[in-house]
Amino acid sequence: MTLKSRTSILALVDSLIVFFSIFIGYFVIHPVSNPLENNFLIASALTIFIAHHAFATHFGLYRKVWEFATIFELLLILKAVSFSIVAVGLVQYLLLGDALLRTLSITWMLHLLLIGGSRLSWRIFLNSTPHIKSLDLKPAIIIGAGQAGRMVAKQLLDNPENGLIPVLYIDNDTKKQGYEIYGIRVANAGFESIKEIVRDNEIERIIVATPSLSRQENTDLMKHCIDTGIHTQTIPAIEDILTGKVSVTDIHDVKIEDLLGRDEVQLDMDIIADQLTGKTILVTGAGGSIGSEISRQIVSFYPKKLLLLGHGENSIYSIDMELQNNITPNIEIIPIIADVQDRERIFAIMETYKPDVVYHAAAHKHVPLMEDNPMEAVKNNIFGTKNVADAAHVSGVKNFVLVSTDKAVNPPNVMGATKRFAEMLVQNLAKRSETKFAAVRFGNVLGSRGSVIPLFKKQIAAGGPITITDSRMTRYFMTIPEASRLVIQAGTLAEGGEVFVLDMGEPVKIVDLARNLIRLSGYTELDIPIKEIGMRPGEKLYEELLNEDEIQSETIFPKIYIGKANPSAELELLLLIEKFPEMDSEEVKRFLIGLANRKNAEVEPEKLIRTSSS
Repeated sequence: MTLKSRTSILALVDSLIVFFSIFIGYFVIHPVSNPLENNFLIASALTIFIAHHAFATHFGLYRKVWEFATIFELLLILKAVSFSIVAVGLVQYLLLGDALLRTLSITWMLHLLLIGGSRLSWRIFLNSTPHIKSLDLKPAIIIGAGQAGRMVAKQLLDNPENGLIPVLYIDNDTKKQGYEIYGIRVANAGFESIKEIVRDNEIERIIVATPSLSRQENTDLMKHCIDTGIHTQTIPAIEDILTGKVSVTDIHDVKIEDLLGRDEVQLDMDIIADQLTGKTILVTGAGGSIGSEISRQIVSFYPKKLLLLGHGENSIYSIDMELQNNITPNIEIIPIIADVQDRERIFAIMETYKPDVVYHAAAHKHVPLMEDNPMEAVKNNIFGTKNVADAAHVSGVKNFVLVSTDKAVNPPNVMGATKRFAEMLVQNLAKRSETKFAAVRFGNVLGSRGSVIPLFKKQIAAGGPITITDSRMTRYFMTIPEASRLVIQAGTLAEGGEVFVLDMGEPVKIVDLARNLIRLSGYTELDIPIKEIGMRPGEKLYEELLNEDEIQSETIFPKIYIGKANPSAELELLLLIEKFPEMDSEEVKRFLIGLANRKNAEVEPEKLIRTSSS
């Protein structure tokens, strides 16, 4: 129905109601009189007719979609009706010196009842059409009877084409239990009873609508839901709702991130804006998981220029196109294809653009691959870092942040050892440079390239089994956005030479991660078995964030610590550069791991070289 025809119908209905309501009101007070013979009453009826349409138009009553009416629309009806009656009363007073108050009171009530009733009837008619009743809808429960839960319920009720019908709320708030909202009862039980309620009511879908819960509380709740074996969905995180990225009703499947049990990071927006807004920022490895997310976070602070540097053209093209389509015109995005191992090219880029801040995320990070290719790990993670850091120093960059890893702690593998070496590089350079160099160390990020999550998902899609190396293995995990935000925040705290360590929460068993992912995919371990295949070269059962002699308990910012990591002398790097062409892979491994794990800073580097060669 068009707006014109809809408006015409509503205006006609209102005209009949308002014109005759005053006659009905008069007849109630004076039942023996004939109101149609009263000229004054007819004049009053014409007045209320004109006044109502004027106020109805003013308050937009003919533009409302009444099938979605709320209390707000009812208040608009109240205002239009009340102002119309007041207008008639004023006309009566001006003509007679008095107003028919009793008649107008009854007229007001009739007017309000019939206008409101007509809109309610319209809504009932539109929401009870035969095709909706005939739909085969799956019964769903909504976890959370607060505002978010009510919005989800209304969305499902108003849009049955989604295939779901909410039949029950579950909420821990005992004050809500037993009541009905939109005709849907709130169960007389809390979250701990989800499994029994799902079973007893033959529920086919669970929708979690609890954005106000802490991340840990929400994680515990999600585990209750997943244990039911029923398809579980959730609404977006509260920060995404508040920032307008998504709506409360943007329901999506539960992700493994929802089970991480970590509260969202609250950043110091002012200090970050002071460092990034209007500045030129360079991100190396900008096409990777962390580098691309750092770039996304940076654009929200409106830098003048953002340099996206990477070796892979496809990944740089992808992040460049994404940011170009989503940023304000005042931000200049510059994609740069370059290899951090190309020292001359890196120096030329630094000299040309003179960035204010550099985030160095370019690195080889895959542990088993680097065990097989130690020379490439050295060239990229050590020499590449040295090239970017030296160029930053020469070009007068204000802040330089190295993205490091928990694998740099007591590393038994090449990848971790090269990252520890890179940390020592920037620590040493910080001693003699005006650039504020710092490293940020954290654990695994969920969903990054080469992480277990994409691998597990592929194995589940293939019908299993999921392969894990050891059932005892644990890892620290955080989401890519959280890690990137903390890297940016840590960069603002640098004074020079620090190794910042991010609070990764509690370590997660890889086997538990696999089990949760199987359940989230709608399977059981009978459908997708888990197979233990043994640890790979260079792997550790348990990751660490700090050495024992590096532990510093005090945080300088929520979830950010400063580790007391001692730098090694630059002589080691010079020695490695000198000896690197003559060393084979095994010698490089022994040298790097020996240096990274050296407790005594006085041990001569030549001794390490001799040891690696023996």
